[in-house]
Amino acid sequence: MATSVENLRQRTLEPTELLGDLLPSAIALATMLRHRNMTAWLRQEYDGYTDAKQAPPYRRQLPGEIVGKPPQATMHGWVSAPVNDQQSETYARPDLLEPARRLERLCLGCKKGDGHHVQMTNEDAATLKKELNLTAELAIYLDRDVYSKLVRTIRGGLYLWLSAVQEAGLTGERNQFTREEKEKVAHLDTPEEFWRQAMADLDTLPIPDVRSMGIFERLFNRTG
Repeated sequence: MATSVENLRQRTLEPTELLGDLLPSAIALATMLRHRNMTAWLRQEYDGYTDAKQAPPYRRQLPGEIVGKPPQATMHGWVSAPVNDQQSETYARPDLLEPARRLERLCLGCKKGDGHHVQMTNEDAATLKKELNLTAELAIYLDRDVYSKLVRTIRGGLYLWLSAVQEAGLTGERNQFTREEKEKVAHLDTPEEFWRQAMADLDTLPIPDVRSMGIFERLFNRTG
């Protein structure tokens, strides 16, 4: 399958292009370039992480809020739980290890200013209920911006890598690269360098926010 670095880079800047659709093409390109580290990172982002210790910092200890819902409450009955700062720091900082495309779809399904409830572990929920003397169901509320920032960080790292490859002169639509071309960009097989730069410069990178699905998309569970 032919691949164009320029085209893929441009797609990272298009709000209608989903990260979940970009990753397979990026994996194919990284494989063609013999960028084993980049391929491994992209595949991990596509498949998700099973071990939190192996996940990058942009997926770890994300800021959330403990919320509770009494047994008799309606579906809209979530309210802030009466936790102190220490309890919030201990129990409301989850790791998000799911595949990037799944997190992106959660974000797509949230309206601006809305968010998503993450289940607490049974152990954490039981411990916190005891500390608070509550019987309410507990969960962690994560704002939509938390998901958007995570997805944009991955997308930003991809964009920076593609920009570096393009600047090295590997342009045009390709089915393969020569040995000389691969050697020319071998030093760019450094995914951590790119995603760390994306974390640091995310507010200034031209990476679009994750869009919100329209009402008809939400009704029919479509993302375009």
